[in-house]
Amino acid sequence: MTVRRLDLSGVFAPIPTPFSDQGGILFDRLADNLEQWEQEPLAGYVVGGSNGEFPLLSVDERVEVVRQVRRRVSQDRLVIAGGGMESTAATISLSRTMAEVGADAVIVVTPGYYRSRMTPPALTAHYTAVADAVPVPVLIYNVPANTGVDVPADVVIDLSRHPGIAGIKESGGDVAKIGRMVEESSEGFQVLAGSAGFFLPALAMGGVGAIAALANIAAAELTEVARRFRQGDGVAARELQARLIEINAAVTSRFGVPGLKSAMDMTGRFGGPPRPPLVPLDDDDRAQVRRALEHAGIATAKLGRSSS
Repeated sequence: MTVRRLDLSGVFAPIPTPFSDQGGILFDRLADNLEQWEQEPLAGYVVGGSNGEFPLLSVDERVEVVRQVRRRVSQDRLVIAGGGMESTAATISLSRTMAEVGADAVIVVTPGYYRSRMTPPALTAHYTAVADAVPVPVLIYNVPANTGVDVPADVVIDLSRHPGIAGIKESGGDVAKIGRMVEESSEGFQVLAGSAGFFLPALAMGGVGAIAALANIAAAELTEVARRFRQGDGVAARELQARLIEINAAVTSRFGVPGLKSAMDMTGRFGGPPRPPLVPLDDDDRAQVRRALEHAGIATAKLGRSSS
């Protein structure tokens, strides 16, 4: 199967799924958010990752969210759909369906339920089988904090030789590992930072971009980090990266998806409630998110927009 290579450079937003208080998907709110994101300097969207709460969605819901996003965004923006399931067969099936509804690529999280058996041979066989069977490029999604599985660099380097595997979203934060993957992977294989917290170090190691929760509210700021870095203005890039660290932690490791949704509500997009069993932030935690936004210089510019 011939799969076209994609340029994955730039900043991608792993978009949340908007829910009502009763837990239903609000596609009108999704459309409103997309209209705003289309004005931001994004390379594209990851639909169906951790921030999309896809483990809490049915397969039909997952597919419909991707279908709606592809219909509503410009063709020059990549739509990367979450295709990962626990079994290889289910991953192939879902990934093929995502391609049918318009996804430009699929991002496949490591299976984690049997994490002690996710050995290098098992991971290699899984991703090879998926890439052999899916008609669009595959990205490896390494997020050990959620899955308990950390894909070794050797496995990534081996998989980079597969023509259908375009790159990796590396969320582990090991900058030395990022550097090794960039250095030893096959030509054309692309490494993306999985968090804004180490975006600049990843760029310095040869990464091409980021798939970062923070991009949902700070795409311009993250794009500016990359621009400054590529222009050789390391001081300005470091200053901006440092300013974003606190708010990035608030919408990722500290408060997770409820924190990101709260920040979106404060910056003119619809975040809304998470889907149970996740619960919204309480007042004290929301106040911490607001302070982090203000520290980053995001709140002052954007809090004037309505989130209703």
